[in-house]
Amino acid sequence: MTFFNNIFNKFDNKQREYHLNKQLLFNKKEQFKYLKTRHSYHLVDPSPWPLIASLGAFFLTTGMVSYMHNFMGGGRLLATGFVVILYVMFTWWRDIIREATYEEQHTFSVQRGLRLGMILFIVSEIMFFFAFFWAFFHSSLSPVFNVGGVWPPEAIETIGSSGIPLTNTFFLLSSGATVTWAHHAIIVRAKKQAILGLLFTVLLAILFTGLQGYEYYEAPFNITDGVFGSCFYMATGFHGFHVFVGTISLIVSLIRIIFNHFTATHHFGFESAAWYWHFVDVVWLFLFITVYWWGGIH
Repeated sequence: MTFFNNIFNKFDNKQREYHLNKQLLFNKKEQFKYLKTRHSYHLVDPSPWPLIASLGAFFLTTGMVSYMHNFMGGGRLLATGFVVILYVMFTWWRDIIREATYEEQHTFSVQRGLRLGMILFIVSEIMFFFAFFWAFFHSSLSPVFNVGGVWPPEAIETIGSSGIPLTNTFFLLSSGATVTWAHHAIIVRAKKQAILGLLFTVLLAILFTGLQGYEYYEAPFNITDGVFGSCFYMATGFHGFHVFVGTISLIVSLIRIIFNHFTATHHFGFESAAWYWHFVDVVWLFLFITVYWWGGIH
């Protein structure tokens, strides 16, 4: 009897332990029930990059203004902000790539939100350049007596539109065609064609940037030469910066294509870079027609 009693006691203890563990598990599930997600959206983890990016942008703009006014340390602050922005671009894109490619967090709902965000970002960039065109037309359509009452101002020797600007126009329009070629190649799963199209696009972008720098070096005026110099260098300079950012985006997309990160239906990382590049093309067309061609007519 003692033997059977021990068996029954052990079985009874096991039953109690099982029910106790089940109750504890139920309590834990109830306690952390709010962590469960029943939707297709991505709740991102806490990240330091928005704050660091804001500090980098602050350093960049403050250093730029300080450097232009010959304040001590302005150039170093400008370089620091630029390096911080590049670092954040690398780390933030790294996290997004990990979330999209390896964690599979970018569902179709998330991609739809990303597309809307990219569209709104491009609209904000249009407003950014609209301010420079507004300043240019405000000064050129009704030139004040300070600049001689004519446009371009009498003391300004303009840059001819048929030289480097026309060549750069050809380069950028060609790059728009090659990036579209790469996009369609991704859709039809032609990896080699996509890589080739993006290589041509990056090469044309580098040629454009090099010629733009050479044009600045040989320019007969600078940013301090009145309102013409200010409008010219602010508009073309910020466009050149956007070309630089777009080139980095395209290089990242090229690397991701090589590592098979994109599919025919899941390639928004490349798609956003292509949209941005087409925006850069359109802005340059307006710059070429208004600032170089129309604005340079005496």
